[in-house]
Amino acid sequence: MVALIGVVVAVITASSDIIELQRSESGVHWIEPVLWEATSAASIIGLAPLIGLAVRRWPPRADNLPISALTHLGLTVPFSLAHILAIFLSREAAYWAVGARYGFFDDGIALTLLYEWRKDVLSYAAIAAVFWWHQRQREAPAPAHPGESRIEIRDGAAAVFVPPGDILFVEAAGNYVEFHTEGRTHLVRGTLAAWETRLTAHGFVRVHRSRLVNRARIKAIKPTPSGDVEMTLSDDRIVTGSRRYRAAFESNEGRQTN
Repeated sequence: MVALIGVVVAVITASSDIIELQRSESGVHWIEPVLWEATSAASIIGLAPLIGLAVRRWPPRADNLPISALTHLGLTVPFSLAHILAIFLSREAAYWAVGARYGFFDDGIALTLLYEWRKDVLSYAAIAAVFWWHQRQREAPAPAHPGESRIEIRDGAAAVFVPPGDILFVEAAGNYVEFHTEGRTHLVRGTLAAWETRLTAHGFVRVHRSRLVNRARIKAIKPTPSGDVEMTLSDDRIVTGSRRYRAAFESNEGRQTN
């Protein structure tokens, strides 16, 4: 997808450059803007997988958006420098091969770096958005099916099928989600929000910004002086619920409240 977008943008930009150069009667041969855009697109496409790795390492999320944004903004600097080095070497080599001179830094090194970085920030953002969207699609759980007796979760490389009733609670852990049963914890890459959409149909309710609890496995609720609650689950494990979500999980009928 990134390569396809890069080629389309390069073709459109090169054709626009050719039209503008012909109008200005600059005497620049049409092959030059083609070379400029082809070398730029090739280097950006070659660097794109590194942006994908950065998005996977520092994915933008609602709880870390400022830090993630600053991190990726900082990464545009080495990305731009690598892009500039690649187009400088490739274009200078092409011009040298036909006995011509390109003069990449004739306007000054600082001005050239700033000019290219300004464009590279937009390129980085567009590529990062593509990788982020692709990652979200891969990590999203399958939609719920009425009456399904088991949920498929990916624990590492293995597919594990767990009955919803066996899950005590689900908790966010960085870029992963932990599924807690009485005998085991499954670590799954994804977001709590995505799993909340699916698990709501099975009686799960959000009790904390980073936690979902199976209502059927709540044995008792005890308020705390701060306004939060402590929930005792069916295996006598105690988890905390935030007062922000208290109305949601106290609406369930048939529970014992201490």
